[in-house]
Amino acid sequence: MRDEMGMRIIPLEGGCGALIEGVDLTREISDAEFRFVKQAWDDNLVLVFRGQNISEDDQLRFAQRFGPLGDRKAPPDPLRDRAEGVKQVNSKILLVSNIKENGKPIGAFGDGEMWFHIDSGYSSKPYLYTFIYSLTLPSTGGNTLFSNMYKAAAAVPPALREKLKGRRALHIHEYKRAERVDLSQDISGSPHFWHPVFIRHPSTGRESLFVDRLMTQAIEGLEAAESEDILAQLYEIGERKEFIYEHIWQLGDLVMWDNLATIHARTYFSPDEPRLLRRCTVEGSGVSG
Repeated sequence: MRDEMGMRIIPLEGGCGALIEGVDLTREISDAEFRFVKQAWDDNLVLVFRGQNISEDDQLRFAQRFGPLGDRKAPPDPLRDRAEGVKQVNSKILLVSNIKENGKPIGAFGDGEMWFHIDSGYSSKPYLYTFIYSLTLPSTGGNTLFSNMYKAAAAVPPALREKLKGRRALHIHEYKRAERVDLSQDISGSPHFWHPVFIRHPSTGRESLFVDRLMTQAIEGLEAAESEDILAQLYEIGERKEFIYEHIWQLGDLVMWDNLATIHARTYFSPDEPRLLRRCTVEGSGVSG
C-alpha cells in the first residue's frame, strides 16, 4: 500500500491490478496526481477507481490525459450488425451492452462469455490503453479477467522462445465473442494484421507476450498443425490462474488497463439481465519486437 496526496494504492489479489482511493474523476486531476496514477498504472497494469459518478465528458477528459483518444473501429459492412449500436453516436465511445431498444442493440459485444483478447489487436495500431465505466450491471457474472502478459512472456520455455524469436502472429477479428475465425475461408474482408509474438512495450520497455485466444490465429512460417500446437501452449501460458486478476464489477467503477501488457476476458452472465459499460481508449502507435 502506498499513500500520497491523499491518494492510496492498494494492490489487488491476483497477477496484476490495484485499487486507487482518494481520486474524484469528476474534476481535472493535477499534474502531480497524474504522475502518481501513471506510475501506479505502469507498475500494476490494471487500475480500479470505485464509486465514481462520472459523465461521458468526465471519462473522456481523464482518458485524454494519457494520450490521444482512440476512435471506435468501424467494422466492414458485412460484419457491421455485430458491432454497431443505435446509441453509439460519439466516435470515441463504445457501449458494451446487451440492451436493445425497439429490437435493435444500443451497443456491441452484448451477451455471455467473451474469450481472452486484446482490444483492436487485429489492427495495425492497437489501442494503447482502455477505460471502461460501469452503468448497468447484472446481479451476477459478467466479471472481467485480466492477465499479466509480462509474466506470461517470462514463463515461455527457453526452447519455445527461441523458436518464436522474430516471428509474427496473425490477429483477426470477425466480431465474435467465443469462437475462432475459420482461416480456410476467404479472410480478405475481415480485419487482420500480423504482429510480433513478443513485443516491447513503448512506455515501459518491458517484454510482453502479444497473443490471445480470441484473435491470434496463426504463427508466421509454421505449418498449420505446428502453429496450432504452439498457439495452444501460448494460450495456456497467458491464461494461467496465477497471472490473472478477476474484477467483480460494482456500479460506478472506472477500470483502466494497459492494452499492450494484458489480455482480458468476460465471464458468462444471463442474457435476461441488462449490462451496460461505457468504453473509451487511447490510440497506439504500433508495436514492435
